[in-house]
Amino acid sequence: MQFWKKIDNKLEREKLFNALPAALRQDVEKVIEILPLNDHNVLLVDGQIHKVNDLIYPNEQVVSLDNEALKIPCRIYFNEPSPDKEELLTDLQKEILNCIYLRHHNGFIRQRRLMKLIDKTDYFVVPFVFQLLGEYVMEIIEVSQMQIIPNIDNYVKFINENQKYWTQTESRVISYWNEYYRRPMYPNYLPPKYATRKEYIGQQIVDRLKKRTHNKSIAASRA
Repeated sequence: MQFWKKIDNKLEREKLFNALPAALRQDVEKVIEILPLNDHNVLLVDGQIHKVNDLIYPNEQVVSLDNEALKIPCRIYFNEPSPDKEELLTDLQKEILNCIYLRHHNGFIRQRRLMKLIDKTDYFVVPFVFQLLGEYVMEIIEVSQMQIIPNIDNYVKFINENQKYWTQTESRVISYWNEYYRRPMYPNYLPPKYATRKEYIGQQIVDRLKKRTHNKSIAASRA
């Protein structure tokens, strides 16, 4: 059993290394050291503790960041580190840690970690926040706007590096609006939250990004 845990931990470590730029490897190593990757007893959203064999969901989102291929996990299931261990990290390492937990299965944890990143400008943060735009939790999308808009040029750069992923994300924004927000959940007595797509905050962020991308393209063509 101990041997199985060691191999499993090694695979999870490599997945986390692959999610961040190679230039950050030493700092990622320090972050991984405090992660509870040997604890497979995980508190899930039903309020119960379950045995979870795969602490990192096998599906990944492959993106390009400064021409470096990164593999961002779709979901992670390991618990958060103890606060006292987290406090020993440098500011950059805390930033890396918060990015990792933006992939956590618990939306409350994703939202709390995102709040710690809204004033960060490092480019490696972008793919982690960008992935939230293609999800459906309204409270998280609202916070993501606070990170995206002040750093919009970073996101435009990322979009230009990842055109296919950008198109997929646009489609997801429309799909989630249509599924969760266009129509009332209880048609007999609740009005729709966002009757038109332009009212939906996810679409508003997409439109801001598209406008900025278009304007930068025009400026580049005139240079």
